[in-house]
Amino acid sequence: MSLYRFDTHVHTSETSPCGRIDGAMVARLYKHAGYDGIVITDHYCSSVFNSIKTKNWAEKVDIFLEGYRNAYEEGQRIGLKVILGIELCFDESFNDYLVYGIDEVFLKEHPRLYELGLKKFREFVKDRSILIYQAHPYRSWVAPADPKLLDGVEVFNGNPRHNSKNHRALGFAKENKLKMLSGSDFHQKEDLALGGIVLSECPADSKEFAQLLRENKVVELLDSE
Repeated sequence: MSLYRFDTHVHTSETSPCGRIDGAMVARLYKHAGYDGIVITDHYCSSVFNSIKTKNWAEKVDIFLEGYRNAYEEGQRIGLKVILGIELCFDESFNDYLVYGIDEVFLKEHPRLYELGLKKFREFVKDRSILIYQAHPYRSWVAPADPKLLDGVEVFNGNPRHNSKNHRALGFAKENKLKMLSGSDFHQKEDLALGGIVLSECPADSKEFAQLLRENKVVELLDSE
């Protein structure tokens, strides 16, 4: 059986203010590290979009997608699958949510998702092929969300500059029977290949990636600890 290694939580410098590596280089680094694909989950929040000066929402989204598109183009060239996701932070709290199953059209047609709040967003996407995983729910400035509003939890976050208390995230997921993910939370070179998942099939795009997660096609969680 073929197996496919994907990192589920990756940022680019073009879009995420905390990112230090541009999308094309991110793709090359992960290809060299032996991964088959990555999900670009740049920060989607009010501060990021407010910093983009154009008032036209479609133009804002095009600028937001620059890091993803650069990674995607380089991935096409070198043979690395690059999937679109977002790390969504609502105005209501500092919690972060990894969202899978979205595409560029969805982001352009539905502006300012960060204004909805988790409960309204959950209701908004419940009939769509979109999954919501809470990222690092036990860092000091965030709190676990209502599990009824989640599909899953990032139970391993590999970022070496934060104490994500991964063991508590794992316990939360198990207690509430939520799906589980691992991700590197890549921002700079020292974060490379510190997490991810192994899939039994290779997704073509974000919707297929979400479908594989929904169908429990994750055969291994990668854990740098």
